[in-house]
This record gives sequence, C-alpha cells and structure tokens, in this order.
Amino acid sequence: MKVVALAGGVGGAKLVDGLAKNLSAADLTVIVNTGDDFDHFGLRICPDLDTVCYTLAGIANPATGWGRADETWQAIEVIGKMGGPGWFRLGDKDLGLHLERTRLLETGKTLSEICRHFSTIWEIDHRVLPMSDERVATVVHSNEGDLPFQDYFVKRRCEPTVTGFYFEGADAAFPAPGVLETLKEADLIVICPSNPWVSIDPILAIPGIRNAVVEGDQRKRVIGISPIIQGSTIKGPAAKMFLELGIEPSAANVAEHYGSITGAGLLSDFIIDDSDAVEQASIDELGISTHITNTIMKTENDRINLAGEVIRFAEVLLGL
Repeated sequence: MKVVALAGGVGGAKLVDGLAKNLSAADLTVIVNTGDDFDHFGLRICPDLDTVCYTLAGIANPATGWGRADETWQAIEVIGKMGGPGWFRLGDKDLGLHLERTRLLETGKTLSEICRHFSTIWEIDHRVLPMSDERVATVVHSNEGDLPFQDYFVKRRCEPTVTGFYFEGADAAFPAPGVLETLKEADLIVICPSNPWVSIDPILAIPGIRNAVVEGDQRKRVIGISPIIQGSTIKGPAAKMFLELGIEPSAANVAEHYGSITGAGLLSDFIIDDSDAVEQASIDELGISTHITNTIMKTENDRINLAGEVIRFAEVLLGL
C-alpha cells in the first residue's frame, strides 16, 4: 500500500515517525508544510521541515518535540547579551543546519534537493518532500494587523486574536518535484494531526495539490486524524484559533473544516480519540466514516500503535 502523509508541527512529526516504523521506505512519502519558513539573521529557517526530519532521524529534542537533542545555546545567548533579537531561540547545532542550508540555496540548490541531501546524511530512508521549492509565507490576520507567522507564533506567543490567514506566494508556487506524482499514485493519503489552519491548509493552497489529493484512483482513501481532543490540543494554538474564528474546537469541526470527498471536500474517513466518541454521529452526518482509538502520542509506542491503527483501518476500507 502506497501511503502519503501531509504533515507539519510536532503532532504531524510524531505520526510520521510512527508511520515510518510501520511502513517500508518504498511505501511512505511525507509532504511537509513550508508556509512557516522565514529568514532570520539572513538564514533560511524551515521549522516544520526540520522537525519532521529531526524526528525521523531520531535526533529531535524529546522534551519539546522540536529542535535538536543535547542542544546548546551559546550563540543565541551571546546575541541576547549584545542586544540582538533572541526571541527565536536557535540552538548551536540547529544554527549549523541553517547556515549550511542557506549556503546551498545561494549556490542554486532547491529546497527539495537540500532536503534529500540532509536526509541522506541523517540516514532517513523514507522520502521527505517540502510542499514547494518556491517561497510561501503564512500570514496571520489578527486584531493587531497582519503578522508573519513566526512573529505571531513565537515572538508574540499566539497572544493576538486571529481573524484569518493568508498564504503569500502560494498562488504562484509550484508543488515540489514528486509531490503530485506521489499523491496521484497513493492508495492512502493521511492528513496528520497537525494544525488545520497553518500546517495543512498551506500545503493544500499550492495549485494542484488539493486536486491531486482527491483525484486519481477511485479506491484511494483520505484519512484525517483529529488534532483536537476534548476541545483542546496537546500542543499548539489550533483550539485557540478555532475559538477566535467563532468555531467550537472539536473533532467534528476539524472534520467539517476539511469536508467529505462526496461533498467536494477532502476526507473519506476520520480518526478521533476515544474520549470524543460522542462526536462520531456528527462526523458520520458529514459523509465521513469514523474510527475511534487512542490518538494521544506520549511515547514512541503510542506513535507506532496509532500509525498501525491508521494503516489497518485503511486496509479494511481498501479490502486489502
């Protein structure tokens, strides 16, 4: 079974890690959000791409889920003492990665080429693709005006009230090489338990990607996993965003956000946590079949087990 995962953030990275431990390298491709990429100190920073790759490589910080394990912070501490912008904390190992990525970009290498190069060095067997090689920037519309995503997320710690989102450059961007082909060939597309607004929607905003998700082999399934559990999130501001946009944060409303394939949306199926079983009927009414299981990933075994549940659910649906 050929599987493609759409991912961003720590929740997405955790599920991708579980999928990678259940599937061979030939059977899994990961497409990662790059809408939160930005330039800092003249360096190109790719937070979601790095989080996914660090996690697959087994070198992510286990306490935070992002950044490097056994990191040091001497460079950023020096910058702070000298009055520089220390709000985005770059660890010393992480800084080395950004320096090399920026150098390679300046030589003419594309982001997808660099990602492949880094994956080889880190011995990541599964294919990881950025959503696009072009620059796309998530902009948060807020009560304080338009904010670049990292300013909203890190510098302001999600304090401004969200009123909407805009993906600058998305209309003119192209999917990275391999993205459309793998989506069209997939038997199963997994929408990870990532923030729908700022991790998955930027991917879908790239021309051609949304259509590739829902078109192709009629046997294909598109399974989403809810990032909202009992009205809140394990990590990140998704629930806060739903509330500020006037939408109750719930698994059912995440499913409604994506919509059913039969209703010109994305999902054929949806996985929710045991604690949200009461929402199954509401999701079924959307024309989306529901599977209920434990979706909280505290340990490596949790990741493996949830990914296994996703795969077994798909196999039943596909008649495999």
